[in-house]
Amino acid sequence: MELVDALAGTTIGATYNQYAGSPLLRERLRTYLADRASAKLLLVGEAAGYRGARVSGIPFTSERQVTGTGPAEASATIVHRVLDGLGVAAHTVLWNVVPTHPGTETSNRRPTRKEIEAARPFLEELAAARMVVAVGRIAAEALDAPYIRHLSHGGARAFAEGLREALVAVRFRYNPPPADAWSSAFL
Repeated sequence: MELVDALAGTTIGATYNQYAGSPLLRERLRTYLADRASAKLLLVGEAAGYRGARVSGIPFTSERQVTGTGPAEASATIVHRVLDGLGVAAHTVLWNVVPTHPGTETSNRRPTRKEIEAARPFLEELAAARMVVAVGRIAAEALDAPYIRHLSHGGARAFAEGLREALVAVRFRYNPPPADAWSSAFL
């Protein structure tokens, strides 16, 4: 995919570009995006995490989820569990406002406004023709999309409930009931 090659060749502020020097991570991302090319939902978080996409190459996914070994990441585990439980995992593309990692090998930091703007073309390409849901305040600020709470710091339950509600709202927005259903619902 051209997006993956472009991402690998891009510098996004002071973030670490995990795709630049790793053919393995580029291939994982290519395969992931190709497998979900027809997915209608784009779930967008803040940025690649140091235990997540920085290592695995796939947003909201830890190396342990990909290979069975390596670091696990709590948010990734919860996201996948919730998506599987709702039956929408195969119909969802996971992404981040900033797809590269702001921080160090052992920590995350909030992406800067300039980093968010530099990463916008990748987000816009993936958002085209998809229903977008923002996970967390940073994603919500960067997008015109329904907001759900981020999973960190005890937000797992609120994330799951928020995603359920957002899916109902998004389905309704893109697949409204027929006009006669409105009248029968209120009669």
